[in-house]
Amino acid sequence: MKDIANTALNVAVQLGATYADVRVMERETEEISVKAGNVDGINSATTRGFNVRVVVNGAWGFASSAIMETAEAERVAGQAVRIAKASALVAGQPVRLSPLPPQSGNYVTPVQRDPFLVPLGEKVSLLLRADEAMRSVAGIAVTSAMMSSGKETKLFVSSEGSVVTQTLYHCGAGIEAFAVDQQNGEMQRRSYPQAGGQHGTAGFELVEALDLVGNAPRIATEAVQLLGAPQCEAGVRTIILDGQQTALQIHESCGHPIELDRVMGMEAGFVGKSFLTTEKLGTFRYGSPVVNIVADATTPGALGSFGWDDEGVPAQSTPIVREGIFSGYLMSRDTAPDLGLVSNGCVRADSWNRLPMIRMTNVSLQPGTWSLEDLIADTADGLYLTTNRSWSIDNLRLNFQFATEIGWEIKNGKLGALVKNPTYTGITPEFWRSCDAVGNRDHWQAWGTPNCGKGEPMQVMRTGHGAAPTRFRNVRVGVGAFK
Repeated sequence: MKDIANTALNVAVQLGATYADVRVMERETEEISVKAGNVDGINSATTRGFNVRVVVNGAWGFASSAIMETAEAERVAGQAVRIAKASALVAGQPVRLSPLPPQSGNYVTPVQRDPFLVPLGEKVSLLLRADEAMRSVAGIAVTSAMMSSGKETKLFVSSEGSVVTQTLYHCGAGIEAFAVDQQNGEMQRRSYPQAGGQHGTAGFELVEALDLVGNAPRIATEAVQLLGAPQCEAGVRTIILDGQQTALQIHESCGHPIELDRVMGMEAGFVGKSFLTTEKLGTFRYGSPVVNIVADATTPGALGSFGWDDEGVPAQSTPIVREGIFSGYLMSRDTAPDLGLVSNGCVRADSWNRLPMIRMTNVSLQPGTWSLEDLIADTADGLYLTTNRSWSIDNLRLNFQFATEIGWEIKNGKLGALVKNPTYTGITPEFWRSCDAVGNRDHWQAWGTPNCGKGEPMQVMRTGHGAAPTRFRNVRVGVGAFK
């Protein structure tokens, strides 16, 4: 890795690059799935390669290759320089990079059990037992279970003197049960621990802690019960979102709109722009005074944690919302100077052959003071909603609608009957201003989103979102509910 990186770096500088960096990366992945009592798929893959990113005449150039040879490193560096020179012929603002002292060091994700050293039979057996436990519940039509693991070894070097290496692990798993009413053509799904499973920067110990087998009968039973539950009625209600649903709400209505490249219109084709324009920084009331959000790439075990981003900027914590006031963006070295700031380490690429871009790290709602029991007891009439089923949001991240798999009525401070097909809708700042209570540290958890999409060609990134059960007042529910 180092020979490739140093060769490419030296050639790029010799050819006129005023800045250059090289990333060399190897990724190993494994995915296991079972369905209806059978192994549905076992997929493993390894990919490796490198890229060269340069600034020449104030413009970016980028090139990559999977051929790990020094002659290829020379060729790719030359190609990156030629691309930058061609880009510089188009009028535009010259690239400015926020300052960064030379970085050095090595970061390894803390793991207790390397998932790639766990016998395949042990992993498959666990999923089959969870699947069997769901199928043991009468009325279940389809069951599935999944597990995924990844390991990335990365080297980053730059013409500014940075040399950092990282070994990043991630692991996750989940189960699903579907109940079907053949007579009415209705289907209900329940997932655990969340739709798509729970994922984090950890080893196989994360999967073991989920207790998939122990939770399988409950999840399957709830899917069957939903078939006979009443429909969520339309109206304006108080809602309590559990931690996992709050985490997705953060991802879609806070995480994406604080990406500064999106705000500046630099990355708008696939995912749209943002309502959080730069004049709002430091003054705009995003939420109520109990809303405090941070972007923190140092959160232990969270899916968006690392040692350095793909520009060599150290992982760090940035206030995003302070007591309801919008306070910060996710930035890169070439966007931060436009605000008179420096990068806060939020640039990543999903592969060696992709240009790094601004991505969420762990964008999290800070814990409040409420226990879940007190939140429910303090709610006279409302809904408790959990586990995302679907979502929709406009290209400025303002108008949204979410559906959850399940809900419970709250009456006189107590959980009541199940309701099916619950939905809620709102406008982002109005919704977060209606937040009046946030769960405490005992209920706070970092939830992983392993499939956040952005860019053209699209890149899939792993992000984390810490959250606890959170209450919102005067929310429109039951709009457009479906079977």
